[in-house]
Amino acid sequence: MLLRYAAAGLVLVMFAVFTGNMISGTDSLYAMNEETEKQYIKWVDFTVPYGVLKETLYLDINSWGKEVKLNWIELLAYLAAKYGGNFKRYKKADLDAVVKKLNEGQTMEEIAGGMKYYDYYLEAYTAVLGGFVGEFEIEVDDPDNPGSKKYVKKYGLKAFSPIAKGYSFGHYDDFGDSRSYGFRRKHLGNDLLGSVGTPIIAVETGVIEVMGWNRYGGWRIGIRSLDGKRYYYYAHMRKNHPFNNTLAEGEIVTAGDVIGYMGMTGYSTKENVNNIKTPHLHFGMQLIFDESQKDGVNQIWIDVYHIVKLLQLNKSAVRKDPELNDYFRVYKMIDPIVPD
Repeated sequence: MLLRYAAAGLVLVMFAVFTGNMISGTDSLYAMNEETEKQYIKWVDFTVPYGVLKETLYLDINSWGKEVKLNWIELLAYLAAKYGGNFKRYKKADLDAVVKKLNEGQTMEEIAGGMKYYDYYLEAYTAVLGGFVGEFEIEVDDPDNPGSKKYVKKYGLKAFSPIAKGYSFGHYDDFGDSRSYGFRRKHLGNDLLGSVGTPIIAVETGVIEVMGWNRYGGWRIGIRSLDGKRYYYYAHMRKNHPFNNTLAEGEIVTAGDVIGYMGMTGYSTKENVNNIKTPHLHFGMQLIFDESQKDGVNQIWIDVYHIVKLLQLNKSAVRKDPELNDYFRVYKMIDPIVPD
């Protein structure tokens, strides 16, 4: 289990950038589970920039309730298939053109039917973004009853920034940078630099699969999305009080909940040691298409830098409960994907 939960990853990953001329065939993108005889995606190179993520997200949200409902993941998959995954070739005119066709009555199946890699990108990008957008209920301040809240139904971005509202942080695209503690390896996440004690937020609703210590990530928590596709890894949490004390392994947390606090722990075989020089949260996302990928050498970690930027559009407000000595969200959310 240690292999899977190391903050920077204990697996050396070969990076691949798929362009239209570089993909030799769909078989190169898939592997076979010999036990189940099922084919699954073996690699995803997620390079969609923040601007395109934001633009397609708003197209999706703004079309809710209209005659033609746009799906941002389908739009992104279409563009990826058109560009061979190379979004440096992105032109807004291409997005406008496919949206126009959809609004005129064509289906995405008709539009993308002749694109060889559309199905691959649709499956891959659904694994990345599948839990980010949808219907939900969330508390808001009730203007008719000062000091009270009420639930309202909404459709939109229901995934949250990993950093609580009102707390600043800095980051840059450090995915793939070299790390040397233990052995030389690639950095398989995004480091968010801030202050010790900054409340850390559950990005998506999911099950806590692990809470505890390892030598690389220090105090760390791992949360698996309810569809099983995404494993979120939060590491280097605060010494002495790393986690929200109300949480435990096996529990479901809702997107926007406080799960712990930023710190400097890790790089030590001894527990509860600050061997990280700068306070930061290591935030990573692993994709799991087949359970054989969980802990093996064929793990898929993606670059989440632009996803983190996108999630700044939705931050969770928090408050401290002095009796419990923990922070909690101000506005509760009901996520319909949670089982009754």
